[in-house]
Amino acid sequence: MGDNVTLHLVCMGAVSLSHDIPPDTPHAARMTPDEKRSAFSLASIYALRMLGLFMVLPVFMIEARQYEGGQDASAVGFAMGIYGLVQAMLQIPFGLAADRWGRKRVIYLGLGLLALGSVIGAMATSVTGLAWGRALQGAGAISAAVTALLADQTRDEVRTKGMALVGGSIGLMFALSLLLGPLLSGWGGLSAIFGVTLGLAVGGMLTVRWWTPKEMPLVVSQTSTHSLWGLLVHPDLIRLNFGVFALYAVQLASWVAIPALLVQAGVVSTDHGYVYLPAVLLSFVVMGMTLFPLERRGLLRPLFLACIALVLAVQAAWGWMAWQGNPSLALLAVLLFLFFCGFNVLEASQPSLASRLAPTGSRGAALGVYNTLQSLGIFAGGAFGGWLVKRSGAHGVFLASSLLMLVWLAVAWGTRYVRSAPSAGSPAH
Repeated sequence: MGDNVTLHLVCMGAVSLSHDIPPDTPHAARMTPDEKRSAFSLASIYALRMLGLFMVLPVFMIEARQYEGGQDASAVGFAMGIYGLVQAMLQIPFGLAADRWGRKRVIYLGLGLLALGSVIGAMATSVTGLAWGRALQGAGAISAAVTALLADQTRDEVRTKGMALVGGSIGLMFALSLLLGPLLSGWGGLSAIFGVTLGLAVGGMLTVRWWTPKEMPLVVSQTSTHSLWGLLVHPDLIRLNFGVFALYAVQLASWVAIPALLVQAGVVSTDHGYVYLPAVLLSFVVMGMTLFPLERRGLLRPLFLACIALVLAVQAAWGWMAWQGNPSLALLAVLLFLFFCGFNVLEASQPSLASRLAPTGSRGAALGVYNTLQSLGIFAGGAFGGWLVKRSGAHGVFLASSLLMLVWLAVAWGTRYVRSAPSAGSPAH
């Protein structure tokens, strides 16, 4: 995505997304070298962590059967999903810690927990051991610290571009994990995947040390119970927090049912990644051509709402295909592409808006709340998606997802956000 297309927001204050935004100067629309370094390094840290966590998903339920206690499907499902629950519990504490003790220290701590959990998972001989490993991996809840550091090190005019790199890494790593997970599992089982995740965690630490720009002095947060409550009940943050919950609940619920549709369409499970990856990569091109230029023109609101409606339409179409049976591979591939087009725009724009709404000294706490709802969405999507598939079939999952997206569309209709002030120069690093 070119440097000449990025977000432009010209004045501070809570205003409607429907207002037009005049174009900025070309200089302000470009990322500085330090901003590029910050965005790419932090996106890499996020990507390394998410790849490690995602690679077990396509094979965990099968490989865990070989462990002690592996015949208990509920225990295996709990071991698989516990990382999301633990992560949700620790997002706010880690966000508060990032405000008080510094972003990089919290990132090191989180990556260290990811590494420790990977060691325990690699050495596990029972499902209980796998659960402990996954729980410790989830305890490394660094999402708020990473996004807060990126917000610290980028101007408002280019922040969405940086957030897009971080958000886009999620979709890319998800697709890549569907290729690498089965390959590593075939080579060395879950132990091999946990071993590679250990290496990715160490790689993330090295990235923080040698690539990420020096952390700027923080405004030490004095976030109290009262001010934290203010973040929780802030109307605009509530809309964004509900949005990220809905987005990830729908994504995870979809991937409970999508693999079965691909199998019905004639694609063996080990080849699913070859369908996902082109859809993800092409959707990045569409995001670069739409999100940044339309934001500069003051058209974020219609784009934002259109992407929610697009994901809703895709869920409805998948539900119809699941109900009819005998799905078309070509149509499935097109719908996957459209899904990721909507997902990537929503994933990139929401945390950028949340970072503007949050007080500077409580940015980590606000993004901690945001990422808590993201983690809860992951947990809810996986748990309730599996329950719905068992109870109502794949079409029940997509019907529920369509209804959740419809609710989000209504909630997002009144979204407001803080516009940025023009920046005369680049941030100090």
